[in-house]
Amino acid sequence: MKKGSLERRRTFSVGQFILTALMLLLAATMLVPILNIVANSFSDPMKSPGMSGLRIIPDGFSLLNYQIVLSNTTILPALFNSVKITVVGTAINILLTTMAAYTLTRPKLLFKRTIMVFLIIMMLFDPGTVPEYLTIKQLGLMGSQWSVILVTAVSVYYLIIMMRYFQAVPQEICESALMDGAGHMRLLFSIMIPLAKAGIATITMFYAIVRWNEYFRAGIYITKNSQTTLQVILRQYVVSNDTATLIGDKNIGKYVNILDFNALKNATIVVAIVPVLILYPFVLKYYTKDVLAGSVKG
Repeated sequence: MKKGSLERRRTFSVGQFILTALMLLLAATMLVPILNIVANSFSDPMKSPGMSGLRIIPDGFSLLNYQIVLSNTTILPALFNSVKITVVGTAINILLTTMAAYTLTRPKLLFKRTIMVFLIIMMLFDPGTVPEYLTIKQLGLMGSQWSVILVTAVSVYYLIIMMRYFQAVPQEICESALMDGAGHMRLLFSIMIPLAKAGIATITMFYAIVRWNEYFRAGIYITKNSQTTLQVILRQYVVSNDTATLIGDKNIGKYVNILDFNALKNATIVVAIVPVLILYPFVLKYYTKDVLAGSVKG
């Protein structure tokens, strides 16, 4: 009888088959363009212009596009600046968001409803770019990377998500820790955060992606080329077709006749998305641990 029930569980119904096929088709619509960009960037520059938009295997093989991108004197410093802003900014985001979420989930917090109403109003009614610019200027942060890091230190939306994870922690555990002499900081870092790793991994990924893709504020507030980010350089080339910035004025005459500028653009895009792709396995690890823990408890 157990064998029959297992066989029934393993059998796919027609609805499950159709749903699986639709999900695979949807995944293909997102995966194929990315693979096409990667294949085009690794293709021979003389053959890559003839590649179709559905091809996922390089036509020939060449690293010339990546040699040009990585040898550019502006790309690597901009890449380092993006990594620095992402790491430092995300660390500040997580620290402030978890501390604020912990405070707002305490049952004895005074004026909790008033504070939440204020935060939601601030989330819904963005003050706009001009007041933000004037504030950054008055604080003396213009031209500094801290202007990009501090201006988005906490997102109310992600704060609410983190609050939901903290609210799922049994209140009895918190009360027991407080009775044993633990302070609020010890309670936060030793109990709440370890029990909400999946939530922290979620908002870490969200914050890091937003930080990494930031180009609008970086283009306005960071005025020095030595401090600018990779996304600003990428936008100059991909959107504005500024090939001289990417290739360099000295080399543009050397490569102009042999390069496929679309393939070079795709190589720049690949360099920009690789760090984000590296982040996903670390985040998924915490999701897996959380699911396994839940299955054991159940």
